Formats: sequence, structure tokens, C-alpha cells
Amino acid sequence: MDVLTKEQRRRNMQAIKSSGTKIELILSKALWNKGYRYRKNCKNIYGKPDIVFRKYKLAIFCDSEFWHGKNFNKTIKRIGTNKKFWYDKIKNNIARDKKVNKHLKNEGWTLLRFWEKDIVKNIGYCTKKIETTIQNTQKGTL
Repeated sequence: MDVLTKEQRRRNMQAIKSSGTKIELILSKALWNKGYRYRKNCKNIYGKPDIVFRKYKLAIFCDSEFWHGKNFNKTIKRIGTNKKFWYDKIKNNIARDKKVNKHLKNEGWTLLRFWEKDIVKNIGYCTKKIETTIQNTQKGTL
């Protein structure tokens, strides 16, 4: 049984965004402050990466733990209502992420995926990893 009314649940679900999320903003602002220029949510690149450096063919995804299935077996146990729907939804998201990764790698893109908690709690690690990847791409070591 859901603890929220149908109207409350509907409003909650409508408020969930696919772009311009808090974690995207944190990472993009950190990169901008370091002088990096990028594109956000490129619709013409397969999988619509959250942040793109076209020059380096670098695609960055900011993934939330729930929607993208981090510790999926633990997460699915916590869900109290509509388990089958959420199980299928998250499994499909995981499969889509794998398909996007494979497609972009086949096109010569370098991919970085960061979990939400990594971005929020350790932004320095994330930006350093991006900087290192860009530097390696410039040197041709990737």
C-alpha cells in the first residue's frame, strides 16, 4: 500500500527531471569554474550524455543510484509497492546504459559515468578524473 495518495504520487513523479538535475549542475559548475567549456544534454549524440566535450569525443553521464541501479539487489528489497514495475524499470535502465556505452565506444567515444553520491561527496575526484581523461586524449594515450 502506498503511503501517498494518487495525486501526491503523480506530483512527485512529475517533479523528477531527466536533465538539469542537481548532480548535473554540481559537476557542470565545477568544470566551468575550472575553465572547461562543454555541451549539455546533446540530443544528437546517442544516449544524450549529460556533459559532452566534442573536441575530445568525451561523453559524461551523471547517474542517480536509484534510477540506474547501483546496488540493485539491495535497492529492490527496499521498495514496498509496485515491486514488479520498479524491478522492470530499473533493469531496463541498466540494459539501456550498457547499450549506450557499447554504441558510443564503437563510435570512438570515451565514456565516464559518475554516481550521484560521488559527485555530491567528492566533486574533486570527479573533476580530476575528467581532467586526466582530457589530458590523455590530447596526448593520444587513450
